[in-house]
Amino acid sequence: MWRVASIDIGTNSTRLLVAEYRDKHLHRIETGLITTRLGQGMGAGRLLPETMGHTAEAVGRFCQKALDLGAKVIVAAATSAVRDASNSDDFLKLVKKRTGLTVRVLSGGEEAALSWRGVISGLPVEPGATLVIDIGGGSTEFIWMRGRQLNLASVNAGAVRFTAANAGAATMYKVLDPVLVRLKQQVPRSLVGVGGTITTLAAVDQQLSPYDPERVHGYRLTRSSVLRILGMLSSMGIEERKKVKGLPPARADIIVAGVQIAGMIMENLGLLDMLVSECDILYGLALEEIEKK
Repeated sequence: MWRVASIDIGTNSTRLLVAEYRDKHLHRIETGLITTRLGQGMGAGRLLPETMGHTAEAVGRFCQKALDLGAKVIVAAATSAVRDASNSDDFLKLVKKRTGLTVRVLSGGEEAALSWRGVISGLPVEPGATLVIDIGGGSTEFIWMRGRQLNLASVNAGAVRFTAANAGAATMYKVLDPVLVRLKQQVPRSLVGVGGTITTLAAVDQQLSPYDPERVHGYRLTRSSVLRILGMLSSMGIEERKKVKGLPPARADIIVAGVQIAGMIMENLGLLDMLVSECDILYGLALEEIEKK
């Protein structure tokens, strides 16, 4: 019985999981989220000094919290923003200098596989009939089984990326379409969603204030609810969205693009609902680290 911590350095936010491994399962001890917007400068292909500093500081705070909670191992991984930036080495060196951590930069395939592992560890789903989508700030990952083969696809469709580009529906669809065409050949029977866009949708649908992970994990979100929420949020300005129950104010400017991605996937694949999972890449990272030890 021991504790492990994982840190996910994403395009929009930096997140922490501290968990205890016992009885062959991970048990959540503490989670944390800081909106760091590391991908804010991604349009120019470079990370901004200010956001790199904020993110490195957030990683340092989470490291200290993990140590205070008795974590024996801390693993940190970065995704789309760092993966795509021309100056990613500057960021990695900054985090190393401030925290001592060596951050692992995940490929799109690694990110997808870890998200899949997290979902399968936390929900009683049938792997062979399930599609997992992870809508992030910079990319969206698709993971599904066909036979015994795990299929992975990562596309540059994210809430921060599309918002920064002021992308319309046609642009979004063009990015998503190659994966949707593959999936239409044999559409999985069930859909599971992870990531901030999806968990926010579940919170807004239930008008959760404050956020309650126990009510979000395993929540069944219908396509009609996703489209209703999309219509509601699209009709509001950013300041008005900040007052919506269940919607974190820091996500108010990017939420519409994220919900559009979710709605587009569900509509094009003819899926009527989606199971929401709190167990995601953070759990996949922690489980992988436990296996190594």
